[in-house]
Amino acid sequence: MLVCVIGLSLVPEPPDRTRPFTLTNQVVNYLRVQCPTYVVNVAIVIGTRPEIIKMAPLCEELGNRGVDYFILHTGQHYNFNMDRVFFDEFKLKEPDVNLGIGSGTHGETTGKMITHIEKVLVERRPDIVLVNGDTNTTMAGALAAVKLHTLVGHVEAGIRNYDRRMPEEYNRIVADHVSDYLFAPSKLTEQNLMEEGISRGTSYLYYGNFTRPLIFLTGNTIVDVVREIMPRIKSSDVISKLGLEEDSYFYVTAHREENVDRKDRLSSILRGLQMVSEHFDLPMVFPIHPRTRKRVEEFGLQGLLDGMGTLKLVEPGGYIDHLALESNAKLVLTDSGGMQEETCTLKVPAVVMRDVTDRPEGLEVGATMLSGLNADAILEASKIMISKRRDWENPYGDGQTSRKIVDLISHSSGTQANQLR
Repeated sequence: MLVCVIGLSLVPEPPDRTRPFTLTNQVVNYLRVQCPTYVVNVAIVIGTRPEIIKMAPLCEELGNRGVDYFILHTGQHYNFNMDRVFFDEFKLKEPDVNLGIGSGTHGETTGKMITHIEKVLVERRPDIVLVNGDTNTTMAGALAAVKLHTLVGHVEAGIRNYDRRMPEEYNRIVADHVSDYLFAPSKLTEQNLMEEGISRGTSYLYYGNFTRPLIFLTGNTIVDVVREIMPRIKSSDVISKLGLEEDSYFYVTAHREENVDRKDRLSSILRGLQMVSEHFDLPMVFPIHPRTRKRVEEFGLQGLLDGMGTLKLVEPGGYIDHLALESNAKLVLTDSGGMQEETCTLKVPAVVMRDVTDRPEGLEVGATMLSGLNADAILEASKIMISKRRDWENPYGDGQTSRKIVDLISHSSGTQANQLR
C-alpha cells in the first residue's frame, strides 16, 4: 500500500469502510494525482458466452501492458459451441481455473459459484476482480470478492430495464452496488447509476480500507470486439454455405428465459417469425439456442418451425460466423441484449422481441424497435425497420473501452483518468 504524507498525519488503516472521511480539496486533488492505486494482479471472472466475448479485449489489453491476470471460469456455459470455440477464435489463454459448475437452479448454481470463487480468491489474492454484465457468474464473482474486501470492477455497469421478472436485473443491481469501479457503457447507464446515489468519477481515490464507488463512462467493450473481428469475417464461408446473399435474409435469435420458458410467449414469437417469413419470402437464419430447442420440443411447437418455408435452422456457431451473418443481414430479430449493441454498432436495423429493453440507447438513435411478443406486432415492426436508414450514431463509444478501463485500474492517476472524460 502506498502512503502519502502531505503536511499532516494520515492513519493508514481506517477502522472500517463506512467511517466518514474528509480532506481539503487541495489535499484530495494532490492524492488523486500523486497517489494512484497500483494494480499488479487482476482476476477476470467469466462463465458465459457473452462474458467471454466482452472480456476478451480486456484480457488482450492487460497482456499487452504486461499486467498479471488470471481467468476464472465458472463453467456456467459448458459446451463447445457456447464456450470453447470463443477461446479459440479470440486466441484467449486457457482458463487458469475452471470450476465446472454447469446448470442448475439459480440458487444452487450461484451458491456453488460463490463458495468456489471465494476459495480461489483467497488462494490467489488478486488486487481487483473484474466481472461483466448480468449473469449469475457476475453476481457471484462480485459478492465473493467484496466479502473478502477485494476491489471489484463491474464492466457494463448501470444497465437497467426495471423488469423484476428477469433474473439478470437482480444480478446487475447487486453487482453495481457492491462494486468499487463502475464502468458505464453509455451516458444513459451512467445516469442510471447516478440516480441510484453513486458518484461520477474523475479519478479513483483509495485510502487504506476506505473506498468509494465511482462511475466511469468508458463505452462498451463490444465496440472493441466488433472492430477487432470485422476484418476477419472475410475468412468465414457461412453465408455461401447456407446459400445466402448479402442483405437478402433475416437473422434471428431467441433465448431469454422469460420468453422461451413459457409456452404462450414462445409460441407467439414463433408465430410472429412465421408471419415475417411468409410476408417477405426471404430466408430466415435461426441459430437455435439449446434452451430454446429444448422448450420447443417440450411444448410441442416443432410444427411452427416446420411451417416456416424459408427457415434455415442451424446450430449456434463461433463468433466470426455469427458476426458475418449479423453484419450482412437485411434485418435482425432478437431478444438478446448483446445483439442490440452489436447491430447498433454494425449499422444493421433490429426488431427487439421483448416487452422492455435494457438497451434503450438503440431505441433513441433509431437502430432498434421494440415489438413486444404479439405476432402481429412483430410483423409490423419488421415492416418498419426493414427499410430503416442506417445513418445513426453509435452510442456505445469509440472502440477504446478496454484501454480506458485498464488505464483506470492499472497505474492510473487522477491526471490519466481526467483525460477519459
